Amino acid sequence: MNIEKVKSKIDSYKGQTLNFRFNGSRNQIEEFSATIIDTYPSIFLVRLEDNSQVKSFSYSDVLIRKLVVTTVL
Repeated sequence: MNIEKVKSKIDSYKGQTLNFRFNGSRNQIEEFSATIIDTYPSIFLVRLEDNSQVKSFSYSDVLIRKLVVTTVL
């Protein structure tokens, strides 16, 4: 998969609630549900479901599997 496919896939999920798993530094793993609110050329923004906090991620985070995105069942 390349970065253009990741951008396209993330853009297709815009407005949907998804599950995210972020693998941070020093084995810190954060799991949360959020809605993709906007996409830009290098990053995308998500709004967390449990509060109004907004986080940004790069498409390369998804590409290298630092951020794993799954759909809500």
